[in-house]
This record gives sequence, structure tokens and C-alpha cells, in this order.
Amino acid sequence: MIVAFSVTPLGVGEEVGEYVADAVRVVRDSGLPYRTDAMFTSVEGESWDEVMEVIKRAVAAVEARAPRVSVVMKADIRPGVSDGLTSKAETVQRYLNR
Repeated sequence: MIVAFSVTPLGVGEEVGEYVADAVRVVRDSGLPYRTDAMFTSVEGESWDEVMEVIKRAVAAVEARAPRVSVVMKADIRPGVSDGLTSKAETVQRYLNR
């Protein structure tokens, strides 16, 4: 499964990159495949429990420094598929190259 999530600290001012980096650091250190872009971090794992534990820790890292935290998540649950982060992007690219 792949879960795209965004963690936004509230009440810390306009510059939130430092806080978001705390969350992404947790994801990076988890060892699970992930990608971060301008709006979301997507993390891929075998189960809800595995992925949600990483997201929970990422949110906690931001929550430790911010008075309020907003979280948005979107999940793609597709048993038996691995390396979805890469294969989904490659499929779109293949169509773009036609």
C-alpha cells in the first residue's frame, strides 16, 4: 500500500519547512520506500500497521514542536503490488512519451 500524507504545523508562522523536515526524517529513517514532493510525502509498505506507525511517528515529531498539527492522508491499497511508487510514475511517463 501507498499512503500520501501531509503534516502541517499550525501556530508556528509561515515558514514550516523545518517542521516538515522533522516528519520526513522519521519517514526516511524508517527504511520504507518514500518520496517527498512540494505537497505530500508518499510512503510504501506491506500493511496498514507498518505504514501508519511511520506516519504516526512523523506526526508526533511535528507535534512535539508545534501547538497544533493538521494531517491529510490518501491511501492506495493494492495487495500484491510492490514498488508502486516507481511503477505508477513509470506508467504515466510511458503514456506521456507516446
